[in-house]
Amino acid sequence: MTVPISRKILFYILLMISALVIFAPVIMAFVMSFMDNKDIMTGSLPQTLSFDNYVKAFEKFPLLKYLFNSLVVALVITFGQLVLSSLAAYAFVFLEFKGRDFLFFLFIATMMVPFEASIIPNFHLIRDLGWIDNYLGLTVPFFAMAFGTFLLRQNFKQIPKELREASLIEGIGDFKFFLKVVLPVSKTSLVTLGAYGFLTSWNMYLWPLLSTTNDTVRTVQIGLKQLQNQEQLNDWGMIMAGAIIVIIPTLVLLFLGQKKLQKGLTEGAIK
Repeated sequence: MTVPISRKILFYILLMISALVIFAPVIMAFVMSFMDNKDIMTGSLPQTLSFDNYVKAFEKFPLLKYLFNSLVVALVITFGQLVLSSLAAYAFVFLEFKGRDFLFFLFIATMMVPFEASIIPNFHLIRDLGWIDNYLGLTVPFFAMAFGTFLLRQNFKQIPKELREASLIEGIGDFKFFLKVVLPVSKTSLVTLGAYGFLTSWNMYLWPLLSTTNDTVRTVQIGLKQLQNQEQLNDWGMIMAGAIIVIIPTLVLLFLGQKKLQKGLTEGAIK
């Protein structure tokens, strides 16, 4: 059954309008980042466009330090989630033990618990461990990821169990089978989970705000908030410049991995 051309045109027009509406704040922030604060406050068209706001953002605040901290935190969390989720998914699929299915459903049930409900216990835990103002306190609580385990388990279930049995006969252990067979076959799902984990970790605000008390390990989201001044008029051009700097890594990652991200999520939902 072929779709009429008029309906296709209407569909793409609606998509373009929706994309423009969603992306409008980013476009506005990008334009404002090159404008003088006077033009922004008066709502007039920019008289001149310059990079002064970007220079001021780096000069007045340690944005490079904040960006480095965010990059370290996001990469460590992503790596930890990939390792633990893939190992847990392998155990739930290929290892036989009593209560496996019940344990898996109990594990998945934690997805229904809101993050806010676990903030206080996690904070007390990292405080008792001495992880306040530490990369460990920022990253370790997010290593266990029920969604990642579910996504990879659905993918691992497509691998024939006879393949593992044959590998055991040949003397290949579980760990080698996991590294040489399971992970290469599941590259798409791993990339999807990695992109999802990185974006989520990069945009965290509440947890870094609670688990840090100084600028040594604070992330860029906290640093961006410091660009706002409560005592005098905000320099919105500089604030918008800082916001654009912060969202550049996420936009680059989304544009580069859009197809694999969409494919991985679709496959996970179907399987």
